[in-house]
Amino acid sequence: MPLLNARNRYQQFLREPDVRPILIMALITRLPVGMSSLAFLMYLSHITGSMAFAGAHAGIYLVAMSAASPFMGRWIDRFGARRLLWITGIVYPLALWLLLLPAVTPLPNGFITVCMAVAGIFCPPLIVLTRAVWRYRFEASDLLQTAYSFDTVLTELNFIIGPMLIAFILAFASPLWAFLLLLAFATLAVPVFLRSPAIRHLKHDPDVERHWLGPLTEPRLLLVFVITFAIAMALGALQLGYPAFATRYGEPFWAGILIASSAIGSATGGLIYGGVHFKSKVEQHMVWLFVALLLSMALHTITRIPGWFLLLAVVSGMLIAPSLTALTLLTSRYTPERYTSETFMWSSTCVVSGLGAGMALGGALGDGYGVPSIFALGALSVAVSLVLALWLKRV
Repeated sequence: MPLLNARNRYQQFLREPDVRPILIMALITRLPVGMSSLAFLMYLSHITGSMAFAGAHAGIYLVAMSAASPFMGRWIDRFGARRLLWITGIVYPLALWLLLLPAVTPLPNGFITVCMAVAGIFCPPLIVLTRAVWRYRFEASDLLQTAYSFDTVLTELNFIIGPMLIAFILAFASPLWAFLLLLAFATLAVPVFLRSPAIRHLKHDPDVERHWLGPLTEPRLLLVFVITFAIAMALGALQLGYPAFATRYGEPFWAGILIASSAIGSATGGLIYGGVHFKSKVEQHMVWLFVALLLSMALHTITRIPGWFLLLAVVSGMLIAPSLTALTLLTSRYTPERYTSETFMWSSTCVVSGLGAGMALGGALGDGYGVPSIFALGALSVAVSLVLALWLKRV
């Protein structure tokens, strides 16, 4: 019966007007998100000869994107998305295309730094806008849970398909061609979004009264943002810990297997979560998701056999997608409509900065105390999320 109910729920969701075109659009336009990290690392290290330089500039790109996101959200809530999308749809690909110049003529490294920073600042906020579309489209419907679950699954697919496409190009050609593939998708992303039905569902009101702090005036949202950051830290620790485990206890090829298995598990968990009708509130069943995730993270610290580690990767992945979806549902529920885009931008900033913090702290701990300490950091992050989730449940 639960499987039948889930199937009916997804069939109902997919029959809703505009849903299928928006899903196809979301998968295509967000492929650059999945491609960018690997493409940047391989291309910049190819033209500069330094992987450290490439990694630092991929970090510059992410920091610039995180810093600009809340301001973009405020702009969208006040003036709408079209004008901002046209600006970012021109500046972002232009900054990336300019990165081709160092491959053909000697230029100072500062030129690459500026291009990466500009690309990060003007990265089109398509993931956030799609989440805002779902909120407006299904605001008064229980299908919002299904929409956000499907959205999380699509994001996982982006991080599976994107690196696979880059890896396929690298197998037969130079990193320059892999970067050109990223450029092609990045150039088409905004025009495809503007041609889709999604743009019709976005709302804005320039005349409504707003506080200068925006959604940060809502205490429950602040709590959800902190929980989101902590869960993202745990995810960052996993993304770093799997390659570290493979190098230390197994064979390097296990790194790709573990990361892919986690992503597949996450997509599966997201689909299951989207098809289940919960009698409890999100604040209640999210606590149990965190309890299960904490147990899984704790087992990572004591497991040394790759086969068992593979099972833990799948289980953890199946818990991460529902956890992130539950947090997105709470973000949508607690957000006043006048702050919708800005709130999702803050949420995105929490995810990106949490991932970065988890990887940075995990790397430092791994060098000093070994691989288990990386997963201990992840478990501690989930424990903090669990305590805050219990507090949120009481509130």
